[in-house]
Amino acid sequence: MYVTATPHGCLLSRLSSPGAMEDTSSQKSGQSKEVLSSLTPEESPANFIHVKLEEYEPADFSTKDLILKKAREVCTCNHQTIITFFCQLFPVLDWLPRYNIKTQLLGDVISGLLVGIVAIPQSISYSLLASQDPIYGIYTNFFCNIIYVAMATSRHNFVGSFGVLCLMIGQSVNRHLQLAGYSGDNSGSSLVGNSTSFSNGTGACDRSCYAITVALSLSFLVGLYQILLGVLQLGFVAVYLSEPLLSGFVTGSSLTIITSQMKYLLGLKIPRHEGVGSFLLTWVDLFRYIQNTNICDLVTSLVALAIIVPVKEINDRYKEKMKAPFPIELLVVIVATVISYYFNFEERYKSAVCGGIPTGFRKPTLPDINLFSSLAVDALPIAVIGFAMTVSLAEIFGKKHGYAVRANQEMIAIGMCNLIPSFFYCFASSAALTKTLLKESTGTQSQVSGLVTSLVLLLVLLWIAPLFYSLQTSILGVVTIVNLRGGLRKFHDTPRMWQLSKLDTVVWWTTMLSSTLITTEIGLLVGICFALLCIIFRTQRPRATLLGKVSNTEIYEDQSTYKQLSSIANIKIFRFESSLYYANKDYFKTVLYQKTGVNPILLAAKHQRVEAQANADAGNSKSFFGTRLDCLKPAKQRTEKPPADASPPSIDMHTLILECGAMQFIDTVGLSVLKEIRRDYKEIGVQVLLANCNPSIRHRLREGGWAGETDSGGQLAFHSVHDAVRFAERRYHVQWESKEKKDAVPDPEDLNFQASL
Repeated sequence: MYVTATPHGCLLSRLSSPGAMEDTSSQKSGQSKEVLSSLTPEESPANFIHVKLEEYEPADFSTKDLILKKAREVCTCNHQTIITFFCQLFPVLDWLPRYNIKTQLLGDVISGLLVGIVAIPQSISYSLLASQDPIYGIYTNFFCNIIYVAMATSRHNFVGSFGVLCLMIGQSVNRHLQLAGYSGDNSGSSLVGNSTSFSNGTGACDRSCYAITVALSLSFLVGLYQILLGVLQLGFVAVYLSEPLLSGFVTGSSLTIITSQMKYLLGLKIPRHEGVGSFLLTWVDLFRYIQNTNICDLVTSLVALAIIVPVKEINDRYKEKMKAPFPIELLVVIVATVISYYFNFEERYKSAVCGGIPTGFRKPTLPDINLFSSLAVDALPIAVIGFAMTVSLAEIFGKKHGYAVRANQEMIAIGMCNLIPSFFYCFASSAALTKTLLKESTGTQSQVSGLVTSLVLLLVLLWIAPLFYSLQTSILGVVTIVNLRGGLRKFHDTPRMWQLSKLDTVVWWTTMLSSTLITTEIGLLVGICFALLCIIFRTQRPRATLLGKVSNTEIYEDQSTYKQLSSIANIKIFRFESSLYYANKDYFKTVLYQKTGVNPILLAAKHQRVEAQANADAGNSKSFFGTRLDCLKPAKQRTEKPPADASPPSIDMHTLILECGAMQFIDTVGLSVLKEIRRDYKEIGVQVLLANCNPSIRHRLREGGWAGETDSGGQLAFHSVHDAVRFAERRYHVQWESKEKKDAVPDPEDLNFQASL
């Protein structure tokens, strides 16, 4: 035996005996219980030293001291802490002094101009989706960009109107419009006739005014939620929105958005359905009123689709070779507006148009506090989706371009982008995927490009907006639908996703269908709950296997997965690929008994029945003469074995090793299960060993007395499977040798009997 020292001062023992790993298949499995009974499981072979690792002393943890320490850090006020606080709250103070005009300004200006050009038609079209006047979409994109420049850590995100959020805002706004008694018909120009009154109450407020009042109050609550999440350092909430869940939600919302925009493409005036089943009810109404289709709007929509879709596909395919994508949407909007104006589509063909769009800015207003109670629930999913999209996009491009992104600061930034603009007639916003991709692909270097985009939108607000009076709403519907192509393309990825993970694919389809067929809010909740249930299912019924040894190595792997693995004679190695807790304790025992083929409870009961039957037979056959004659029989004959049908059942193992490498934790119920399993197997002569336990599990074993009072769990919990196997084999050899020596000594009763003869 040789001993090596480790850096931590502990001794690691290794057996140098060449026979330590010899195959013990020649031993009879039925004798394992008899052999192991000579030593208790806590005893070790004389020449086997356990690996003992010295642990660090745990630091004294005091909640009071921790709170006082944090309070001192927060309350410490000096020049340096003030500067640090403002630099963290406003990252622009950190990166703007280091801004290189020569190398960065040109890329930011070009990117900002191109994004601004694309943002003009999308701002107007997404306003329609949110049941708002076109001017409010331009307001939203203008103010959000300015605030995000000052507070964001991401250099590439574009914050503004986002299709999914606009859909959720529009659903909430229409629901409140119906509750307030306004007409349910919001198609055409009914929402576009801009109000001259902007009071917060409903007294002097028309339908358009009340719609923006609901939207800005909703935006205020969304921003408040997001700021609270950021201040409380709750950015980890976003991790519960997995990629399949978000992808399915975006796809389902895209289908709902396309459905809501179809009436604009066809020029139909149908009621906007809300709540469960609105997707199906809208399609029913579309086919019911299909005979009322406006031919002018239909032709215009088809022509616009035939032009925009191929050009955007070319932009996507050759984006690496093109310096900038062709702004086909803006060109189509301009041309369609000119044609509609000169041919007077509004009066001649009754086409719905945007109508008058005012210039300049409105006086700031306050959210309607009376609406907060009814909007509090609607604001929560919008806030969650908004910061999830913003943080995920920021982290994606931060990793791609090699800079750090602070998730909590991003939540505060997007919260401010919703809270402050709510006083300026803006609705909720988040990072927009298409414009963020465009911004990154056109060479943006910093958030200065966001200021350039705001300048472009400022020109629209001050001078250009009235020129869009004759723009048909069908063109805006086309622009909205075309920008949802990315969400629809996810259908092509589902076969590949099914090959990689069937459970993730089920999460995707569940979220997509529930978001489409029920409602977007309920669909998001269903998706989150289903994804969490899938995680619970994975831990409740995890994979469990028996391990075999790779020849001439110390590696043990799954026998059902890999070929040419050798089993260790009379030793079963069981791996449970999950933590052991109250939800999977029954499955753990069931699959353990199934894989090992040994149920200790049933075997112990059978042993008791056999012994009881043997005792009963012996008692019935006793008599006086039989007893006297029995003493004349030789000793070997007196110890003759009982019949085969009365013998206890034999088992093919003497040691069970539980490989705990995949267990992150065990709770009190899991500890009780381990103690129960060890006790049950001990009754049938099988010792139970643990291997690869992490420090927290080893601590729980010691504290819980897993190995009994005489040993705190250290000697039966090994740091590797190989050490556990060597210990079991060596211990079995030692016990077998001691039994053979014991059997070689004659029985004193036999000696006395021979002497009497």
